[in-house]
Amino acid sequence: MERIIRKQLLYRTGVEYGDYALNHVLGCAHGCRYPCYAFLMNKRFRNITYEDWTKPKIVENAVELLEKELPKLKGKARYINMCFATDPFMYKQLDVVQLSCDVIALINSYGIPVRTLTKGVYTLNAAKVSNHPENSFGITLVSLSEAFRQKYEPNAAPIDERIKGLFAMHMCGFRTWVSIEPYPTPDIIEQDIEELLESISFVNRIVFGRWNYGKLSYPKPDQFYREIASKVLEFGEKKGIEVVIKKEIENVR
Repeated sequence: MERIIRKQLLYRTGVEYGDYALNHVLGCAHGCRYPCYAFLMNKRFRNITYEDWTKPKIVENAVELLEKELPKLKGKARYINMCFATDPFMYKQLDVVQLSCDVIALINSYGIPVRTLTKGVYTLNAAKVSNHPENSFGITLVSLSEAFRQKYEPNAAPIDERIKGLFAMHMCGFRTWVSIEPYPTPDIIEQDIEELLESISFVNRIVFGRWNYGKLSYPKPDQFYREIASKVLEFGEKKGIEVVIKKEIENVR
């Protein structure tokens, strides 16, 4: 796997449910075919093609940078997000997974928790190196359909493997969460949101967001997302799960 060098790794994120974040890999092998914010931004500002994006490059000096930057955040950062522009547990990318485990261990050694998000599978090593009681491990899950996954998330982990990996982290005693974003409209796939929610009823937190960055042909999408968001909120209340509805849905209520 190719390596790159960066001058800085940690940054303050503007994401509504974020704090500090890092991206220790450039690109993502999952090759998602629905509009991906990270790819679109890199395509716009770095002229990265889809082919380049799906050949991830590791930040070779990631640990070295963190050793310099983390002391400045001790006592300031509530947590560090991994990641908003790549995937820390990229499916079948062992170099990425090993670096992510090293990064988690280093961040935790400064008393700072991490919040991770993946379309890959959590490994036993991820549980072993995790050394902060407030670490939170998440997956992106927008459909239970393997046909949908194969079309829109071609190189990401199969749905069952993704959920089983998250459940394993839950059984290890870690906080877990799910990002249901970008949730597709019925013209893309007909599905039951309640079935999806039941499959991850063990989690502590759910973030729900709409299909973005592409023109929707589905009639009255705002109404559709309001209705689905209401079901997610109702499910969270019933199960005692924290629910975050993204602002682009909240703002059209």
